[in-house]
Amino acid sequence: MVSIDHVTHKILTYIPYVLVLIDMRYEGVKCGKDGSVDNHMEMGKKLLAAGQLADALSHFHAAVDGDPKNYLAYYRRATVFLAMGKSKSALPDLSRVIELKPDFTSARLQRGNLLLKQGKLDEAESDFKKVLKSKPSHKEEKDATSQLAKSDELQRLVAQARRSYGSKDYMTAAAQLDAVIETCIWDVASREMRADCFIQMGEMEKAIGDLKALSKLKNDNTQGFYKLSTIYYNLGDHEMSLNEVRECLKLDPDHKQCFSHYKQVKKLNKQILSAEELIREQRYEDAVSKYEDVMKTEPNVPQFSLLAKERICHALSQAQQASRAVSVCSEVLQSDPENVNVLKDRAEAYVQDEQYENAMKDYETAAKHSENDHQIKEGLERAQRLLKQSQRRDYYKILGVKRTAQKKEIIRAYRKLAQQWHPDNFQDPEEKKKAEKKFIDIAQAKEVLTDPEMRTKFDHGEDPMDPESQQGHHHPFHGGFHGFQGFNPFGSGPFNFKFNFN
Repeated sequence: MVSIDHVTHKILTYIPYVLVLIDMRYEGVKCGKDGSVDNHMEMGKKLLAAGQLADALSHFHAAVDGDPKNYLAYYRRATVFLAMGKSKSALPDLSRVIELKPDFTSARLQRGNLLLKQGKLDEAESDFKKVLKSKPSHKEEKDATSQLAKSDELQRLVAQARRSYGSKDYMTAAAQLDAVIETCIWDVASREMRADCFIQMGEMEKAIGDLKALSKLKNDNTQGFYKLSTIYYNLGDHEMSLNEVRECLKLDPDHKQCFSHYKQVKKLNKQILSAEELIREQRYEDAVSKYEDVMKTEPNVPQFSLLAKERICHALSQAQQASRAVSVCSEVLQSDPENVNVLKDRAEAYVQDEQYENAMKDYETAAKHSENDHQIKEGLERAQRLLKQSQRRDYYKILGVKRTAQKKEIIRAYRKLAQQWHPDNFQDPEEKKKAEKKFIDIAQAKEVLTDPEMRTKFDHGEDPMDPESQQGHHHPFHGGFHGFQGFNPFGSGPFNFKFNFN
């Protein structure tokens, strides 16, 4: 059984905690009635000075809620908003300050500066004039005077820009608007006009910059997103075009222009993605067919035709359809001569077609525009090796035998070709000349491949019939054909052809 003394001791232990809670409750009520706004204001100022903006904002929110007519609470909150880069939120607070205390020149000056940045020049001018009439400090008077002069100059520039734009002098208008937007960075109207100037001038990247900024300045910017989508589309960027038109439809699902454009971009995007998947699967003919569909879907935008042909060039090169690849790649390079990918693809097609010098030229051109591309370096070295190899005679190829062919097979092939290409078989001078060269090649091939020592040298990359590679060694044909072992292919006078095999 628990003793009474023990229970009493436990109760006495909790009494101090209960008293603290009661005291805290009482102090809270008293503070809520008398000093909570001041406390929030003080804490907010300390946190703002420490750079803890979010916490400071919370306290100023509470101060405004606690006393909706406390102009300093609004002013402090506006200061935090400005420090956080939230000018849209700061502006209503500054207006509320001026409403509660019309002679608060600091708030009016700050509001004038914000209005100036927004391009609301008449309203900004009104604020600056009122500051000058309200007995400002020396610094406030100096700032207001300077900003008022700037406002007058900006109004003049805006009027000039509108006249230039109206007369279709877009370059001049854009330059004038540059000066306006340098100060009026949040001026929607000036940015819209300058974006249109850039579009008319064909400077699409600059137009995109302004339209992107407008998408953040305007809440309902469906037309801006539509313009962005169409610009990206005409530049051949189907993915960005699709992203921007989707933003338009998020704001207005029934927007006619955006919905119609969305269907076109979506179809084209689907075809391109499908074609790329076919290339990854090495289904090159199907990929070519799909990219031909792309050109049919959008025949009026050159960039998509160029993209389709670039990828067809790549697919044909990978499929080792050399002549078709060279044709399509060359068509692309007429419009885009510095396209590194197409230069590489055409070079590969040239290699496949044994046009090694052309391949080297393409790789060298590509290297000028992409110096660190290892694929270009490797391709160029490969083309150079193949060119060098092609310039040497391949005796196996001349006789049409494999490298593993036995001596009897080599002699049999030689006899057949020697009979076929004997110069006496040809009457036309040009044909006879061609036959003589062919006949000599056949004879040399037989000589090299039936001699074990010469054949070994040839198999190791040395041509026994090439004087340069012999470097002083006896050349079987040196000084004519009289040194040839076994027969003189032409004899004396008319071609007296005879075989003499050892």
